[in-house]
Amino acid sequence: MKTLVILSSILGDRSNSKQLADHLIARVKNANPAASVKVRDIGAQPIPYFDGNTAGALFTPADARSVEQQRIVELSDTLVAEVMEADRIVFAVPVYNFNLPAQFKSYLDYLARAGVTFRYTPEGVPEGLVKGKQVFVLTARGGKAEGTPSDTMTPYLRQMLSFLGMNDVTFIAAEGMAMGEVAALEGVTLAKQRIDALLLDAVEADLAA
Repeated sequence: MKTLVILSSILGDRSNSKQLADHLIARVKNANPAASVKVRDIGAQPIPYFDGNTAGALFTPADARSVEQQRIVELSDTLVAEVMEADRIVFAVPVYNFNLPAQFKSYLDYLARAGVTFRYTPEGVPEGLVKGKQVFVLTARGGKAEGTPSDTMTPYLRQMLSFLGMNDVTFIAAEGMAMGEVAALEGVTLAKQRIDALLLDAVEADLAA
C-alpha cells in the first residue's frame, strides 16, 4: 500500500500529532520495509492561503490562465494527485483554539475541486471522487473533548472527508496534552496503542485478501 502522511502542526518535532504520525510510519515500515510512505509537512511549508486569486485560477479555463494562475492550479493538481495515488492517507492534525489549523483548512480547500475530487449528480446530490482510501486522522489536543460537544473538529473533518469520498476514516486522539506530564504521557500512550491495533488489523486483512 502507498501511504501518504500530511503533517499540519507548526511545532515541528515538538508536535504531539507528529509524534503519532512518526509512530504510525515506523509501524508501517516495520511491517514492510519496502512500503511506500510519502510525507508532506504543511506546518513547515504551508499551503498558500486560499483567497480570491486562488479561486479565480481554479475556475479560469486552462488556455486563459496567467502564469501565476497556472502555478496555483499546478499546486492544487499536485496535492490532488498525491491523494488519488495513495491507498492509505494519514492526516496528523493538532487542535488549535478548538478547531483545525488554518494551514490544514487551506489544504482541504485546495483539494476540494468540482469535477475532480467531487461532483454533483444530475439529481444535485454530491458525490465524492476520492474513493477506496483507508484514512487515519491523528489528533492531539491540550484538554479532553473526544466524544463531547466541545469537539467541533471531528464532525467537520468527518463531513468534509466524506464529501470528498473518504468514508473509511478512523479518528485517533491523544488528549490531555496540556494537563500535566502524567496525563500527556497517558494520552500519547493510549493513542499509540490504538494505532498499533488498527495497523495490525489492516495488515492481517491485506494478507487475507
